[in-house]
Amino acid sequence: MKTAIIITLLCIGIAGTSCSQGGKKNTADNNLHSKTAAGGTSPAGYDLSSPVKYTMPADLLEISGIAFDNGDNSTLYAEQDEDGRIFYFRPGDDKVNQVKFGKAGDYEDVAILNNQAVLLRSDGSLFSFPLSEVKAGEVKSVKEFKKLLPKGEYEGLHADGDKLYALCKQCAGADHNKECNGYILNLAADGNITQSGIFTIDVQKIAALIGKMKLKFHPSALAKSPVTKQWYVLSSVNKLLVVLDSQWNALQAYPLSGKTFLQPEGMAFDKQGNLYISNEGDKITNGNVLLFKYKKGER
Repeated sequence: MKTAIIITLLCIGIAGTSCSQGGKKNTADNNLHSKTAAGGTSPAGYDLSSPVKYTMPADLLEISGIAFDNGDNSTLYAEQDEDGRIFYFRPGDDKVNQVKFGKAGDYEDVAILNNQAVLLRSDGSLFSFPLSEVKAGEVKSVKEFKKLLPKGEYEGLHADGDKLYALCKQCAGADHNKECNGYILNLAADGNITQSGIFTIDVQKIAALIGKMKLKFHPSALAKSPVTKQWYVLSSVNKLLVVLDSQWNALQAYPLSGKTFLQPEGMAFDKQGNLYISNEGDKITNGNVLLFKYKKGER
């Protein structure tokens, strides 16, 4: 009996190791380890296994980025990664409005700030235009900013306070086994965008949180919680949601189920702290937006 107890304690004490008497795989220990390493199954206040699902129409099969105007959940802005169009609608409504702003391209995210809409193309180019023109149904005053961001592939853009934050999915010369680079931008009232600063995310810390020695991290979206002031970073490639503090230090990481998250590409919070994640569809499944309601004090 003493020998069995010692073996069990040794197995539990070794991260990533599972064993049982007779050499059989101990599934319970494996599950316990994955939950502990990731910081639980969901961030505090959310249940990632129980969303409200809004199914998107055919035009938003490849929905990528989503955003609210200062957290106002009466209108969700979105784009898809083929056409130069911005979409806007109330989550749950059948009617989805759309306005063309530019030629076809691989657009990956959208942000709303200073009464301007800003679209991020995968090559790092940014496009800004007045939100009033979107609501009027005709966009005429588009400003394009090329080479403002370093060469690379970009998918994440978010507006917070008076700044824009862009996160590189794969940047030239960057080792995504070690860190991811982000860029802070100013957006003027007239739509002009200028550089403001940089930030980095320690990928090795994220790997440690999920119990891995190495992780090549490729983020697809970012958003800041208005309740906790923590940053949330989403990776579709890694099927991972990471929570970071206001200084970009990784705190928790949560593996995402492929059954719930087909291809998570966009993320936004409303004023109440409710979390929205958009998923691209495929030949069988429509794109969707998943709502995870915030419940204070729930873990």
